[in-house]
Parts: sequence; structure tokens; C-alpha cells
Amino acid sequence: MPPGKRQEDFLSVFGPLSVLLLFVVWAVGLILGFAMLQWAAGRMIAGPWSIHSFRTQLYLSGTTFFTLGLGDVTPQTPLARLVTVVEAGTGFGFLAIVIAYLPVLYGAFSRREVNISLLDARAGSPPTAAELLRRHTRQQNLEALEEYLRAWETWAAELMESHLSYPVLCYFRSQHNNQSWVAALATILDACALLIAHTEGALRWQAELTFAMARHALVDLAQVLAVPPQSASVDRFDAVVLIELRDILGAAGAPLCKARAAEETLKQLRQMYEPFLFGFSEQLLMPLPVWGGGTAFVDNWRTSAWGRVLTAASFVPVSKVEDDEHA
Repeated sequence: MPPGKRQEDFLSVFGPLSVLLLFVVWAVGLILGFAMLQWAAGRMIAGPWSIHSFRTQLYLSGTTFFTLGLGDVTPQTPLARLVTVVEAGTGFGFLAIVIAYLPVLYGAFSRREVNISLLDARAGSPPTAAELLRRHTRQQNLEALEEYLRAWETWAAELMESHLSYPVLCYFRSQHNNQSWVAALATILDACALLIAHTEGALRWQAELTFAMARHALVDLAQVLAVPPQSASVDRFDAVVLIELRDILGAAGAPLCKARAAEETLKQLRQMYEPFLFGFSEQLLMPLPVWGGGTAFVDNWRTSAWGRVLTAASFVPVSKVEDDEHA
């Protein structure tokens, strides 16, 4: 499908429908397998039909698996009865697995989306590392930024644990087109890489921990989904934005490293995770954010489905309003 609303609508239901299709495949495979066991053992059933075909065995297997207990076709030999009992028990187990599987999936998906939704007001829509650092350092609130990165370290660990156990969750998309778990992970990795390369002290230490956990989750998920690293299709990095962010961090009181050494460190850090991000972006069709993100942001909480009065052209950022009030 060409990129657009139709493609996004299809991808939004692809993940949940694939789970339902998985249940159907499981049930059909089990019913077919038990029917083949009955058929391979010979004529071991009694019923109103004079010809006991494979369709009869399939019918008996289906009614037994779903525990209907109609009784029009019954097993006759001890082996056939044993297979029937085992299949009935398997049917009960299958229903229990389905009932337990769906809440676990939804719980993991819900926990993942909470932090992604919180990122909207903190890093823009779509989120970018530059906007995340701008909004957190506006009031020289570096402690809040450190605490926020600690929360994302936990989020990355939960993402790795849940999505390695249930890889189908990687295909579940966020409820806004400009949000995704890949974009959120990219934003946090970008911000941590910049803080590691350009700052020192406690903030850098927490950025290193969050970066390590986020990169670990990204690489492990790429291995499970067989997503090979890709070369950069677009240049996400913006040197002008980097100079601006370095000035913002310095003004907020963060101790800075030497600029030349920091640029080389940042380049090495980007090479550790960006190829995997590009691989996920290409396979899951989830666009990656750039570093800067432009000059105007319209956060999701400022828009409405009934009337989008605010646009990117007319929107005045909160930071600009606050600066005018201080002036």
C-alpha cells in the first residue's frame, strides 16, 4: 500500500488481528492433528454414517476439542477413547491459554503506551531529543530530567521483557499516527547519547544507564524479529541544533565536556543504535524522528478530532509565551 491513511488504518489492526489469527491456527492445527491420529489408527468410531471417512474423523475431533459432547459419533476402541479424552483435556487447556493470553498482552501494551503518551507533552508530537532537552532545561530543572531518564530506564527494561516474551506486541501501534514505541525509543537514545557526549556529573551517569538499557532492548528485539541493521536512509542529525542544545545545557547549569571530543563520542554512540532503529523503521513502517524537529510543535493534547483550530503555522509554543510573560 502507498503511504497514507489507508496504510496506517490497516497497520493499526494488523497486530490485534494477527493474534486472533494465531488462535485460529492453533485450534485448526490441534483439531487436524487429533483427527489424523484417529484416522491413522483405523476404524475406531461408531455413528450413523456407513462410510467412516476422514471428514467423519475431523468432525469427531472438532466436537471433542470444543467439548460439545453431541454423541452422534463415538469412539469404540480403548485407544480411540484415550485419544478422545486427551483431546478434550487439550481443548480445555487451549481455552484457558486464550483467556489468560489476551489480558497479559493488553497489560503489556498498556504499560508501554503510558510513557509514550507522557512523552507527548515533554518532547513534542512527534517527539524529538532536542525538544525533550529544551523543555526540561527551560527552568534549569536538571534533577527532573535525571529522574525522567530513570523512569525510561525502567520502561526500556519492561519493553525488553514483555516484547521478547510476546514479539507480536512489536506490531501493535500507538493510537496516534505521530507516536510509536520505535520513535519514543529513538528519542530517548538520542537524548542520552547527547548527554553522555556533552555533559558530566550525575546527569551523565543516569544517561549512561538509560542508554545501556534502551540499546540492550533495541538489539535484543532486533534479533528476535530478525531485523538486520540498516544504513541510514536520511540524515537525522542536525549540527545547528546540537550547538543550540549545548548552549541550553550550559545555561541550565550542566557541566560540559570539550566540544571536539564530545562530537567524536556522539558519533560513536549513534553508530551503536541508529542502524537498528532504521531497520525497525523500515520493517514496521514507523517513521523515526529527527534530532531537531523544526521550530513549531503542535502537541497531541492541543488538537481535537472535531476542530483542529491550532496548526503548525499559527501555534505559539508554551516556551515563547512564558518568555514573553517574563519579559
